Amino acid sequence: MPRDVLLAAIVGVHGLKGEVRVKTFTETPKNLGAYGPLHAADGRVFTLAGQRPGKDGEVVVAFREIANRNAAEALKGVELFVPRAALPPVAAGEFYRADLVGLTAEDALGRHIGKITAVHNYGASDVLTILRDDGTEVLIAFTRENVPEIDVKAGRLVVAVPEEVEAGNRSDLE
Repeated sequence: MPRDVLLAAIVGVHGLKGEVRVKTFTETPKNLGAYGPLHAADGRVFTLAGQRPGKDGEVVVAFREIANRNAAEALKGVELFVPRAALPPVAAGEFYRADLVGLTAEDALGRHIGKITAVHNYGASDVLTILRDDGTEVLIAFTRENVPEIDVKAGRLVVAVPEEVEAGNRSDLE
């Protein structure tokens, strides 16, 4: 399982006192600080000093380490993580999106397609990136229709690759 889980991304600044606008990837945005300090990929640590709802689903956040607008502006685009161990355990049959990274993707007959290398959300829905053995990537919308079976403990998921994704290249999967 991945060691760190992406919880949020800094998308802008708010005001002059160093507050930032944050897009959260948590089910409940108010839980952003519930898992302890957040950290950036480069190791910087951010301790939540306060938060409040912002516009369009964003959260306005004050971090102890950020004292002014200039420091806040330098953080635009920074992704914020917590250790996977800081998150509460999931119920049977549930998982965190980060748990999908590293799983083997197979078709309905158990044939190897590739490995899940990322889970993205570009606004409409989650998208899985599958890296094939030949080095090519396939992007699949993460829906029940496209991913009918997930077994995190077994390290695999079943992918029904839509015709429109593989038009002309389906023989690669067979």
